[in-house]
Amino acid sequence: MEQEKHYRHEFKYVIPYSDYLAMRARIRKVMRPDKHTSPEGTYRIRSIYFDNSDDKALQEKISGIPRREKFRIRYYDDDFSFIALEKKMKTDTLCLKYFARLTEEECRRILCGDLSFMKEHPEGLVKELYAKMKYQRLKPRVLVSYLREPYIYIPGNVRVTFDSEIRTSLFHREFLTKEFTDVSATDTPQDMILEVKYDEYMPEIIWNLIQVPGIRQQAFSKYAACRRFG
Repeated sequence: MEQEKHYRHEFKYVIPYSDYLAMRARIRKVMRPDKHTSPEGTYRIRSIYFDNSDDKALQEKISGIPRREKFRIRYYDDDFSFIALEKKMKTDTLCLKYFARLTEEECRRILCGDLSFMKEHPEGLVKELYAKMKYQRLKPRVLVSYLREPYIYIPGNVRVTFDSEIRTSLFHREFLTKEFTDVSATDTPQDMILEVKYDEYMPEIIWNLIQVPGIRQQAFSKYAACRRFG
């Protein structure tokens, strides 16, 4: 996975399933699926998000603070061989993401509060999380799970994704298991979350592909949606 080295534009939209079907049909004629997807063209993402006891990250999102950051640990398709610690920074509609690999054992130790190894970890991002868990009281707060259907377009480094089946569990110690109880995090689970990311410019052909009547940008946050239960 390539480390992002500069801010990228990021826009989100909530669209009904009918618009998703029409948009996907157009996109498939121009964009290609991400190479990491399953034969169905999707993969499942599970993430543990961190926040402090004052819900700093959540309150900043709700209040619309333009500059903010979040830490999360995630893996794909219930495969524990690739686990990533990520720090996502946002400034309005620009985002920047740093990541570091974690082993399954390291992840389990973090979730259990065994943090001593993080002080000497070779990855600076792990050391930063350690400092913020110790001195800013960051801790695992919620599990976020969803199905992603991603498409890419090389000019402009464009990435268009459709996210669905957003589900959550507050029991973070169930993170590295393949069977756990979760619930839908949205009132309209049939809707799709459209995300569009690109570098310096968006090719006009892609803008035209994603236009549907009534579409508007929304400040949707999977983390905030999943925190509605606690």
